Amino acid sequence: MFISNAYAQTAGTAADPGMMGNLTTFLPLVLMFVVMYFLMIRPQQKRAKEQRSMMDALAKGDEVVTAGGILGKVSKVNDTYVTVEIAANTEIVVQKNSITTLLPKGTLKSL
Repeated sequence: MFISNAYAQTAGTAADPGMMGNLTTFLPLVLMFVVMYFLMIRPQQKRAKEQRSMMDALAKGDEVVTAGGILGKVSKVNDTYVTVEIAANTEIVVQKNSITTLLPKGTLKSL
């Protein structure tokens, strides 16, 4: 008695409203992937490229830090392994990809 009937209305007759609706639906999704690329994927690829070039440039006499935190001087370089001298007459063999940081020359003398 006091409640009136509600009727559904159809959308207005704009020029192809379905296409504009699809665009506005997918725009946030596309925008999210663009932001993820620039904030996450691209910096990670850059870091991996720098790490790869550092591993390729390893040479005898370089001072390095391994993933386990061991500091030492490179005494031999192989395709997949590196021999690191950690103390006088003490050498360990580690995988090349476990070298995380290349230290400036003379760092180990100050320790």
